[in-house]
Amino acid sequence: MAVDHYENFPVASFLLPPALREPVAAIYWFARNADDFADEGDLSPEARHGLLAAYQSELDAIAADRATEHPVFLRLRPVIKAYDLPLSLFRDLLDAFIQDIDKERYADFAELMNYCRRSADPVGRLLLHLFGQATPENLTRSDAICSALQLINHWQDVGIDAGKNANGRIYLPQDDMARFGVREGDVLCRKADPGFKALLRFQVDRARALMLSGASLGWDLPGRIGLEIRAIVGGGMRILDKIEAVDYDVFARRPKLLAPDWPGIFWQSLVRPLETHP
Repeated sequence: MAVDHYENFPVASFLLPPALREPVAAIYWFARNADDFADEGDLSPEARHGLLAAYQSELDAIAADRATEHPVFLRLRPVIKAYDLPLSLFRDLLDAFIQDIDKERYADFAELMNYCRRSADPVGRLLLHLFGQATPENLTRSDAICSALQLINHWQDVGIDAGKNANGRIYLPQDDMARFGVREGDVLCRKADPGFKALLRFQVDRARALMLSGASLGWDLPGRIGLEIRAIVGGGMRILDKIEAVDYDVFARRPKLLAPDWPGIFWQSLVRPLETHP
């Protein structure tokens, strides 16, 4: 499935040690293609489930030491073996993508975070395994960063997600929507009234706090690895700033990173902010 993508964050960028760029790219293409099966194009739900089931079968083959045939897995399998990557993390990603086919509403923030645990956190955990830095403390901070990044993507894409099908997909927790007086119809109709803006401000503040709770990971990991994480964190924080700059009306303009944003993000990744000093 060939789909053009805007990405908030550079994949296998020059900031990474050269030896890790191909392993990171192999993981990315697994996740990107599987996510596309769930989200992109005009496939039926049955067809989407079938494509993801085939990916699950490829993971089963790796677990059983049987041959794999799909090009994505021919590229990924040597990486899994070389770095002893847990297959459970790839299975969690597939489970989240399968959920995206059928689930369009989230009752509360805890339910949404359970989705983030499977849709985003495994990527950070896989990177820590590649880096040889998968300690319990590092994994906890990585989870915070990755879940925050997933939330940020949801909040910048409220309008896009709501327009994906007839019913739309709404990641905004339903209990928070009720608290701020925002109805599903308001979101589906792209209505950025004061209630919606207050709701999105609350979610932006929540995502920022979560990101900051894990941000010290980028300063504690060495060299280019730490720099890459700091740049990713900086990119996420910049998107939150841009959501605020459009007064939370993400329907009128989708906040996204542009080329002029990256020099500032890179500079900030070199200068440790006061709030992260021990």
